[in-house]
Amino acid sequence: MRQSQYFLPSLKENPTEAQIVSHRFMLRAGMIRQSASGIYSFLPLGLKVMQKIADIVRVEQNRTGAMEVVLPTLQPAELWQESGRYEDYGKEMLRIRDRHDRPLLYGPTAEELITDIVRNAVKSYRSLPLNLYQIHWKFRDELRPRFGVMRGREFLMKDGYGFDLTEAAARETYHRVFVSYLRILAEMGLRPIPMRAETGPIGGNLSHEFIILADTGESQVYCHKNYLSRLTPGAVDYQDAAAMAGLVADWTRDYAAADEAHKPAECGVAAADLIAARGIEVGHIFYFGTKYSAPMKAVVSNEQGHSVPLHMGSYGIGVSRLVAGIIEASHDENGIIWPVTVAPFAAHVINMKSGDALCDGLAGDMYQQLSAAGIDVLYDDRDERAGVKMAESDLIGIPLRIVIGPKSAAVAEVEISARAEPQKKISLSSAASVDFITKALATAKAISGKICRV
Repeated sequence: MRQSQYFLPSLKENPTEAQIVSHRFMLRAGMIRQSASGIYSFLPLGLKVMQKIADIVRVEQNRTGAMEVVLPTLQPAELWQESGRYEDYGKEMLRIRDRHDRPLLYGPTAEELITDIVRNAVKSYRSLPLNLYQIHWKFRDELRPRFGVMRGREFLMKDGYGFDLTEAAARETYHRVFVSYLRILAEMGLRPIPMRAETGPIGGNLSHEFIILADTGESQVYCHKNYLSRLTPGAVDYQDAAAMAGLVADWTRDYAAADEAHKPAECGVAAADLIAARGIEVGHIFYFGTKYSAPMKAVVSNEQGHSVPLHMGSYGIGVSRLVAGIIEASHDENGIIWPVTVAPFAAHVINMKSGDALCDGLAGDMYQQLSAAGIDVLYDDRDERAGVKMAESDLIGIPLRIVIGPKSAAVAEVEISARAEPQKKISLSSAASVDFITKALATAKAISGKICRV
């Protein structure tokens, strides 16, 4: 994509309304624009990142055996009245009426809706286990929307719903999703810390939230230092229930608690081993048994022919929130540093002197060769000053930068550097650079949790 033709409305100054790093950089990099309080439009650069995140989530969820659906954003109120949550949910739920005066709501979550679908379609234990998920927009009318997409009212979320015959089977589903979340977050270059959590309006008695550490996180968290060196599971067999249970036990063995649950005298971790840091919640999973299936009469026949209520769990991960979360965890004073797996483009070709015949020829040739090699490239061909181009490249944070100026063009060379380590530069002939860049990106993608380095 030629940058001169790409809709990238960047800002030179920091917006006054942006209080945290991710909000500031997302506005300045032209990724989002606010349309109302807590409601944002995602522009091309921001949408590309969000789609990359959604694809990582989708691939790993499918590997667990979950199946994707799309549910309506508007839901009939009677389903929530049936479960008993319609009044309990509070003012965060947006309640509306259609032209026939029928009560509807803009779904903050979808336990009732998916339970209604399953209770009408699944009658026997032979159809279980069943795990359905969607990646769709939600709305929660936050009292104080803030921090950009980190705490917005409308957000893109992956919400999954598991249906099982027994509590033991439901816990197996819970374990599979738990492990999948570890892998998903590591693939995005993040270091997840799962911790026991309150279940809130979702309900149930088993819940974990997945925290990533960031200086501007909303919550103070305390955890054992082991979490900073723990290796995320590699390739796993999600059908091996014992292995999944073992992984979950291993990942929850060490102490981890948010500030409201942290009791210093009882945590049992030596001061030298206890880390206190700020954290951001990016995922939350629940097992809640028959909380919804019992009142909504979602039952199946078991092996003995008896009707029993389904055991359920729900599994959420914030897709739009992760865009901001990754920025909070990976940036410097100049801009974003995208992990290669979620970067909007893999490489940024920068023509330092557009209009110069040698620069135009070499930069255009590099753009064509990298594109032909299957690399997603942004080519800065604009008639702008070199300093403007470099500052904007820092801001948008594309992993690899290929700079072409008059001196290098005169000897058919390009200068390559990584956004994560801009001080390390390599000059290569244009012929050798394509192979070098292709291998560097492939290596970075093959190593979970690593930012592309040269």
